[in-house]
Amino acid sequence: MPERAAPSLLFSPLKLREVELPNRVVISPMCQYSAGGGLANDWHFQHLGRFLGAGLVFTEATAVESRGRITHGDLGIWSGDHAKALRRIARCLKDRGAVPGIQLAHAGRKASSRRPWDGGAALDGNDADAGEPPWETVAPSAVPLSDGTTPPRAPDAGEIAAIVDAWGDAARRAHDAGFDVVEIHAAHGYLLHQFLSAVSNRRNDAWGGTLEGRMRFPLQVAERVRRIWPQEKPVFLRLSASDEGDPSWTMDEVIVFVSELQKLGIDVIDCSSGGIGAQGFAIRGRRVAGFQVGLAEQIRRRTGLCTMGVGLITEARQAESILQRGQCDLVAIGREALFDPCWVLHAARELGADPDFRFWPRPYGWWLDYRARTVGPDPDERDR
Repeated sequence: MPERAAPSLLFSPLKLREVELPNRVVISPMCQYSAGGGLANDWHFQHLGRFLGAGLVFTEATAVESRGRITHGDLGIWSGDHAKALRRIARCLKDRGAVPGIQLAHAGRKASSRRPWDGGAALDGNDADAGEPPWETVAPSAVPLSDGTTPPRAPDAGEIAAIVDAWGDAARRAHDAGFDVVEIHAAHGYLLHQFLSAVSNRRNDAWGGTLEGRMRFPLQVAERVRRIWPQEKPVFLRLSASDEGDPSWTMDEVIVFVSELQKLGIDVIDCSSGGIGAQGFAIRGRRVAGFQVGLAEQIRRRTGLCTMGVGLITEARQAESILQRGQCDLVAIGREALFDPCWVLHAARELGADPDFRFWPRPYGWWLDYRARTVGPDPDERDR
């Protein structure tokens, strides 16, 4: 049995408004591309319900309107039926001790795509023949994601207002479905990120040009979601805080944007990177452990806002060290949780926060503690 150690920061609670997370481990949103018509199903229920011990568990990117899905397999929340399908997931997470969170998203010009394991390219007539037709996409400007693909349509002022309304309606449905944290997806080259970046935003009206113009639509969405979402519950925002060398989105600009979000009452910045010019995956190429944590550290230091670090955080002591150094307030685990759904519980054991299996569900913990107490050398044999 692991020795008792100094109190772990990773396994200390964090209160955000009136919602208290039992620990600082978050299960990141991870698209499953397994929905039908945007509706959550048994796959999503068992997928999200198995991450035992996490303080906060997020759904995958959940589209605020049907054309905002990345693929035909994405989750959605553009109707009451979608919220109803998600309700049992939120209830299950609460029953297992986690705070249920939902990430609201709109893919913009990255919508109408094949699933990543099918290549991630834009849907075409072949997909239509197979029962998954393409649909029209929208983006700040009619700039295609890649050469040879159909350009998205740039919405006018009225349609931008309607999309803002869709975000507000989605937040209301998410609350009704029982979620306690909502996250706005403004990263990885999706619609809000497309407005922020001069790579994809070529507008010369109120929603483009200067940084003030490029921020306008994302800030309108943030303001609407924060106003709709109950004041006692926190709002997160996932942000690509770097565009991997693109000079149009610098850390200084990121800080200006985050400072405006702070004024609106956004509570946590979930710090990711990249994706503005990539089809499919947000980040490509080789990466190192904790490669995005420095972004969370810079934003936390320069704004004082709570941040969440993500990006190849795979070891318990690595996660603990990140928090102890003050680089961020929360750590998010993604693919490592797919590899080991009990990662959080194993981390608690390793850090000495749970020496007697009390963090485990009782039907598991009782047996595991019993084994730990009863398996070993026979005392009479040991004394001979």
